[in-house]
Amino acid sequence: MAISGNPKKMAQDVADGFYSLSPPVLKKYTPADLKIILSNLTLVQRDIRQIQIPLENVLLLKAKNMRISRINQALMVLRSYCKKMRIPL
Repeated sequence: MAISGNPKKMAQDVADGFYSLSPPVLKKYTPADLKIILSNLTLVQRDIRQIQIPLENVLLLKAKNMRISRINQALMVLRSYCKKMRIPL
């Protein structure tokens, strides 16, 4: 199944916690789609890491770290799924 909508927007939704990647969700995507999702997740991860927040603002710092954590978890799920299914990335 093709990716519905913009893949970068999907990666941003994963970072914000509106969308979650799991093996049953990943099952419906083709290997080419999975590569596109992986590249967009790393792109959004890089964008999030570039945001500079003053250390005094604890709430924004916590929100940034949560977004990075969600992206890392999605990347780990995606890579392990591809490894299990023998899909080269």
